[in-house]
Amino acid sequence: MDESASRTDKHDVLSSTQSIIHTALTKLGYSEEMYELLKEPIRMMTVRIPVRMDDGSTKIFTGYRAQHNDAVGPTKGGVRFHPDVTETEVKALSIWMSLKAGIVNLPYGGGKGGIICDPRNMSFREVERLSRGYVRAISQIVGPTKDIPAPDVFTNSQIMAWMLDEYSRIREFDSANFITGKPLVLGGSHGRESATAKGVTICVTEAAKKQGIDMEGARVIIQGFGNAGSFLAKFMADAGALVVGIADAYGALYDENGLDIDYLLDRRDSFGTVTKLFKDTISNAELLEQECDILVPAAIENQITSQNAKNIKASIVVEAANGPTTLEATKILSDRGILLVPDVLASSGGVTVSYFEWVQNNQGYYWSDEEVEGKLQTVLVEAFDHIYQLAKRRKVDMRLAAYMVGVRRMAEASRFRGWV
Repeated sequence: MDESASRTDKHDVLSSTQSIIHTALTKLGYSEEMYELLKEPIRMMTVRIPVRMDDGSTKIFTGYRAQHNDAVGPTKGGVRFHPDVTETEVKALSIWMSLKAGIVNLPYGGGKGGIICDPRNMSFREVERLSRGYVRAISQIVGPTKDIPAPDVFTNSQIMAWMLDEYSRIREFDSANFITGKPLVLGGSHGRESATAKGVTICVTEAAKKQGIDMEGARVIIQGFGNAGSFLAKFMADAGALVVGIADAYGALYDENGLDIDYLLDRRDSFGTVTKLFKDTISNAELLEQECDILVPAAIENQITSQNAKNIKASIVVEAANGPTTLEATKILSDRGILLVPDVLASSGGVTVSYFEWVQNNQGYYWSDEEVEGKLQTVLVEAFDHIYQLAKRRKVDMRLAAYMVGVRRMAEASRFRGWV
């Protein structure tokens, strides 16, 4: 994909998000002024980060931090390190974080950060210096009662640890709960690393019940084999499902008899790629159109479009990635009777367990793996059922129903504060 096409896609993601928010607010009876408030982040910071590279040169990186709406509470959201990060994308993702927080009833607004870089081509120490430089650059607008970062694309618990350490040098007295997704030894929570995939698994299971599909032997395709996709593949296989397809950035594997997930997990590299080890691969686009019961796009935006939606052969589509299905494709899938579980619901496990981590940091008391999983199960089953029932009652698809649930909380908080 060329740069101009990438920028167009990111702009489409923001404009389509704004379009659904507008529809949701209208259906809920809110004014045009409320839409004007919520269609863009209340705060957007662009920073320039000088980093001394290993060869002695200095490279300047551009970073962003968007804070969508803090009427409910501090903003919350990940930081991604990726060459395709744009200001528009970061804005859209911050809005989605607000919606996720509203859907699972958390006391947060949405935030999101990103740095234009490719950590795959950087050394360990260069990534550390970049991580610390980003925290110094945004330190005035973040904190445990302002804005709480977390991991995202190409960032992990080690990067969160560096960011925590840098922040603790600036503000020593409240640094532990400034960031989530930390290593356990630094106040991280059990279940955080696999939380997004665990949440998707809960949504897949609930959707299968609604469609009358038995998870034992159900054929599942997962597009994406990074953090969420790989954990999800393991959870699906452990639940008795047949994972017949997986994909990464370089291609896809499909076997109607099921793939050996444990073998693939053992062979994947640190960036979640494994297909380069195989000769008989197909493209990501081809994988999406293969026969299955449940399709999980867990990679990047705009994968199911008006061009290929009519060729999807699944009964259920559960979005683990951000924005993998366009609005036109959503309508086509809905008209075909395919149950689509939207990203803002399906991938809200991550922010939910991030909230659990923040709560544990605040109270200084830490929960077991079983406690975290049990609380996550309760929160997401309740959220899924609420949205499913609303969609049935209001005769709308689950995406619009999820937006209606997600946007109501911050709209009400903004109204009570007298902002609109």
